[in-house]
Amino acid sequence: MQLDAERLEFAKAIEDFCARECGTLAQRDELTDNETVATSFELLRKMSDLGWLGVSLPEEYGGGGAGFVDECVFIEEAHRGLAPGLLAYTTGLTAAQTYLKWGNDEQKKTIVSNLAAGRIEAIALSEPGTGSDLGAVRTKAVRDGDEYVIDGQKTWISTAHVAEHMLTLVREDASGPKHAGLTLLMVPCDTPGIEMREVRTMEARTCNDVFFTQARVPVSAVVGEPGQGWKQLMRGLSVERMIIAAFSIGAARRSLEDAVAYMKQRDAFGQSISEFQALRHRVADIATDIATTRAFIYDVAQAIDDGREDDLARESAMAKMRATEVAKRAALEGMQLMGGAGYAREYGMEFQVRRALAPPIFGGTNEIQREIIAKSIF
Repeated sequence: MQLDAERLEFAKAIEDFCARECGTLAQRDELTDNETVATSFELLRKMSDLGWLGVSLPEEYGGGGAGFVDECVFIEEAHRGLAPGLLAYTTGLTAAQTYLKWGNDEQKKTIVSNLAAGRIEAIALSEPGTGSDLGAVRTKAVRDGDEYVIDGQKTWISTAHVAEHMLTLVREDASGPKHAGLTLLMVPCDTPGIEMREVRTMEARTCNDVFFTQARVPVSAVVGEPGQGWKQLMRGLSVERMIIAAFSIGAARRSLEDAVAYMKQRDAFGQSISEFQALRHRVADIATDIATTRAFIYDVAQAIDDGREDDLARESAMAKMRATEVAKRAALEGMQLMGGAGYAREYGMEFQVRRALAPPIFGGTNEIQREIIAKSIF
């Protein structure tokens, strides 16, 4: 689909904001303490003041009331503009999909208003040895009167150290099939009995190991129905994949733009390196992949707005898989095309490479996405 004039104007406003607020390496370093933190609450607050956060979430709970296409515009352009902290926002946005489908009014109001205000929400699903196979979750929640007592460990939990709540998958009953007996809980991150430890990665602090030791939450923390966590998680996955696809295509566009800008001003053998056919054709391939993937993303986003979310498992898996791989290729090719400058922090492509490596893994690995697609065919 083609974006209409109003959405193009929205995209331009985000582009101008990012150029003004975080357009230089010095600005981004100041916002992220030289990349020792991944989230800029200052930038999120400014975006909140503009009404951009939670733009697709229901007005009745404090969101913007627009469509998912508008959300994709925001996510794509903010990532294209290198705005720090957007991974934290998109993680919370993903969590919100489950709360909006299954949570009670109080949970919905809390989560949506938090996101719209620039506060952070997290999701705690994966465990050591249990990533793609979430049915093997072992973290226990035992009912004790009007409370649940939680014991276990979660890992690779994005932004939990700055979040207010974690949407936590626990095993309440181990007597039946592995996909039965799972429950989702809305767990405040400051609950006594919770310990967080940083998982050191290639980027600023994003991921955490989270340990639960006799951590107690009220029965009212259940999201949806006890024992129905697996079914509840399976809903909303199309939106999660599309969120990842949107920010990945924004990152891919930025990698291409930065590589092209550098190639135009870099001379070798008496001419601009943008004149070398071998390099120009590599750029043409990347540009084509970005354009076709981007068009597909917005087609699927429009289908979500048309009420077809539950029928888009294959399409959303395709979008997530392709967009993350295009972003990875664009960053790696950008580094190669820029030569030594691509490896230098000054030019920013090395950051693009670092942030392109994780998305093909999280949100359901691309191997899992291919299996979803294959099942829809066979």
